[in-house]
This record gives sequence, C-alpha cells and structure tokens, in this order.
Amino acid sequence: MISPLAYVDPAAKLGNDVTIHPFAFIDKDVEIGDRCEIMPYASIMKGARIGQNTKVYQGAIISADPQDFRWKGQDTYCYIGDNCVIREHVIINRGITPEGGTRIDSDCWIMANSHIGHDTHINERCVLGNGVTIAGNVHVEHGSILSSNVILHEGVHVGSFVLVKGGCRISSNVPPFIIIAHNPATYYGVNSIILTKHAKYTPEQVDDIAKAYRHIYQSGTSLYNALVRIEADIEPSPIRDEILDFIRSNNSRIVGNRFDD
Repeated sequence: MISPLAYVDPAAKLGNDVTIHPFAFIDKDVEIGDRCEIMPYASIMKGARIGQNTKVYQGAIISADPQDFRWKGQDTYCYIGDNCVIREHVIINRGITPEGGTRIDSDCWIMANSHIGHDTHINERCVLGNGVTIAGNVHVEHGSILSSNVILHEGVHVGSFVLVKGGCRISSNVPPFIIIAHNPATYYGVNSIILTKHAKYTPEQVDDIAKAYRHIYQSGTSLYNALVRIEADIEPSPIRDEILDFIRSNNSRIVGNRFDD
C-alpha cells in the first residue's frame, strides 16, 4: 500500500507488499525490499538499500548526506538488512565514498533519536538504546547492546556480545564479551547473562572469558604480560583466540586499560 499523500520517486524500486504511509519521502536511487513499512514523515534518501521486513518509524532519515568534509557529493550508499526496527527520528548517514558504505545488518533494533555516522558497520542482532550517538567508521560486532545515550567516537571497534551501560563515552576499542560502565569508561565484568541465556555459551566458556579478563583488567600487570598469561593459563579455544585476536588486531588499544589514552 502506497499512500497518495506520500512522495515516491518514479526511479525508486519497491518490493512486494511494501507499505508507505502518508507524508513519507522516498528518494530516487532507493531500493526497499518486500514487506517493509515506512511510517509517516520518514525519509528514505538516495543510496538507501533496505532488505525485507524492516520497519522505519516516524521522522527517521535513512541514507542522509554524510557529515564529513571529505564527502564531495558523489553517489554513496547505506545498506539496511532484513528484520530491522528503526525507531522515531533516527538518522543514519550513508558512506563518504562509493566503496563500502554504511551498513546495518539484519535483526538490529535502533531506538529513537539515535545517530549513526558514515561508513559505520553494525553487525546483526545489535540493540542501540535511545539517543545513542555513533561517529563515522565505527564497527560494532554482533549481539552487542549500547544502552541509552552511549557515545562512540570515530574509528572505535566494539567486539561481540558487549554491553555498554547508559551514558558511557567510548573513545577506544571494547573487547568482546564484557560490560563497560561509568565515565571514564571502566571494565564492569563479563556479560554473563547474555552469553549464557541468549548466546548459549556454556558455564565453562564463560569461566574462561572471566579468567582472561581478570588477567587483563585485574592483575595489575601490563597488557602485554596479560596476553602472555592468557596463552599460558587458558586452553586454546575459539573464545580465547577471539579475545586475543581482537586486542592484537586493534594495536592493544582497549577501553579501561591504564596504558591506553
């Protein structure tokens, strides 16, 4: 159903059973998948590529012009996956170059008044609380939760199954499986409830995660020595390797580490 009071550019491509409510705006060079719903006053701007079964609420803007001086007006893109919920007044900027682009993977829930900057990648099954602000070139891995009013600075990498508590300002990388709280941002423990009840990790796996982070955050040693101790103390496993690989691939810069700026 497309309301006669909505504007849909003739060049836009709409799938089957798409609902466009009154006063929505659908720009040229837009693709919207089957069974999507665009609520009143939402704007889907050029370069948007939206999957199936996604709902965009009132006042949201998808694929807005990037807020970056490096963008010179070229055609760029914003990709939204399947089964996403994008609530009121969310703004998602598209990329600054034709390659890459901003990406929100499937099954994400983005609550009201959040802002996602250019070329950010949010992996599947993430939740962003009300008023979350994410700068450009950020990567949030699958299953992570950013509580209300969290701020992620440019270039930050957040690992999988992380919980960042409300109002935190994050200017460094957040390794997987942990809870971060307070300002300055501080390690607050392992995200054990999500890991066991939703991600189906075993108690033994969660124990290994907790042991690894005791070495990193609670042993009083350097991060380099903590990683050496993890390799000696914990049996090799995909979980152990995910923690080690995350830290090393991000130049050993992690949030809450006293050796990090």
